[in-house]
Amino acid sequence: MAIAELANSQHGVVTRRQLGALGVDRHAIDRRISRGLLAPLHRGVYAFGHRHLSAEGRWLAAVLAAGPGAALSHRDAAALHGIRKAPESRKVSVTTPTDAASTPALWVYPRRELEADEVETVRGVPVTSPARTLVDVAPLLTAAQLAATLGEADRKGLLDVAAVERALRRTAGRHGHSHRRLRAALDAHRTAGAALLLSELEERFLDLVLAAGLPRPLLNAPLRGYRVDALWPAARVVVELDGWAHHGDRQAAARDRDKTNRLQLKGFAVLRFMHGDLVAQPAAVVAAVRAALRRAQDM
Repeated sequence: MAIAELANSQHGVVTRRQLGALGVDRHAIDRRISRGLLAPLHRGVYAFGHRHLSAEGRWLAAVLAAGPGAALSHRDAAALHGIRKAPESRKVSVTTPTDAASTPALWVYPRRELEADEVETVRGVPVTSPARTLVDVAPLLTAAQLAATLGEADRKGLLDVAAVERALRRTAGRHGHSHRRLRAALDAHRTAGAALLLSELEERFLDLVLAAGLPRPLLNAPLRGYRVDALWPAARVVVELDGWAHHGDRQAAARDRDKTNRLQLKGFAVLRFMHGDLVAQPAAVVAAVRAALRRAQDM
């Protein structure tokens, strides 16, 4: 009963040390493991009763395995805060002040002391703060992904620019290039507003635009009763992006034709690109957008 109560308070996971504090000795733990009542997840960390854990259970198990003072970090922290999708890899990232080593199931960032304001608890899981998380994930993201992550943090009320600056100062010298990228992304966010990207296709497109040195568009912008994927308002240029799932949907294609025709009649240049265009012909995509923007300047 005591083990069940502890596991229920921790998303279904317990540690060997916690079991010892409850009076469960080594032999009793081994018996429960052999009977399937405790399922090993990491060294000294177990699922109670079954391995079907929630995301929070997997994350908490990883933090507990990394030792005292550890916190969920990097991509997994961004997912817990809701500012990035959960990573496809099941390998969990944690930051710890100890000398813990990475394992096949854990990415461990060891010997890193986190300040009190850089750690919080979200849904029962110790995790790096949104500000520290943004600094940590910046080296792992493309420019568009970073812009989207800032936008999502802002939308959720989690973007504290002063806290981000403190985290940047505390980690100065660790990721010089990515620190500059994050500061540039913050400047662009202040100037152009949130980049509200809804898909990986939009992230890929924005990366092409930024890498080519073109002006940053508004993303998922309202326009004349529609919502368009990318908009340069002053140039009256619109880009619409079609993913693979879109190709076989006749009703969606008909709506898009009507949308394109109506916007063109209102004086907007509308460019449409498919997933394959961005992957196989990125230079052609950039050239078409550049020509449309230049044409608007010449008019």
